[in-house]
Amino acid sequence: MPALRQLAAGAFQRAQARFRRQRMERFARRFRIGETTTILDIGGLPGTWTGLFPAPRVTLLNLPTALNLAGRGSLPWILADACQLPCADRSFDIVFSNSVIEHLGTAERQRQFAREVMRAGRGFFIQTPDRAFPLEQHLWTPFVHWLPKRLAKAMVEKFTVWEWVVRPGGPERRFYLSHCLDDVRLLDARELAAMFPGAVIQRERWLGLPKSLIALKLP
Repeated sequence: MPALRQLAAGAFQRAQARFRRQRMERFARRFRIGETTTILDIGGLPGTWTGLFPAPRVTLLNLPTALNLAGRGSLPWILADACQLPCADRSFDIVFSNSVIEHLGTAERQRQFAREVMRAGRGFFIQTPDRAFPLEQHLWTPFVHWLPKRLAKAMVEKFTVWEWVVRPGGPERRFYLSHCLDDVRLLDARELAAMFPGAVIQRERWLGLPKSLIALKLP
């Protein structure tokens, strides 16, 4: 059983890494990223930008806990709330965010985040898991995000693929499951488009199914 768990974890991590690498390559081509391009990465970490050439001028915005876990690296950091960006209007060429908006808890905070993104950047690239994808991508468990919250909670307390693979300790398990049930709010394409008026909405697919959504606007 441990070997099977390790195999599942490795396969998932490789798939995620491949999706993210391909996403970054498409992003760089679509936005014609150059060494003078200024980017605010909301919720990002230094590793996201490793290997991208030419390297743009990236500023990371995240919470203090992320800095403690990831280390500062060579990129500048801003420690702030993603819904209250401490920067002037249109102060970056691109505001970039990968899998952040779904963690903000409420629709109002998601709309506030979207307003701040559109205010701070001349263009933007916002990715989030697609609610239409049958696998809940934080818990690695099929269909649970389509259930009423009461049923989802009962199911998650008994089993998730994430817990089977990761084998978390008690405090980590309680925190993560609570966050996924109470704070993660997945979006569909129509809701994302409403939050970013005028944006192009793209879908990333896996086996023909809509895995992720991207709202983008060129500078």
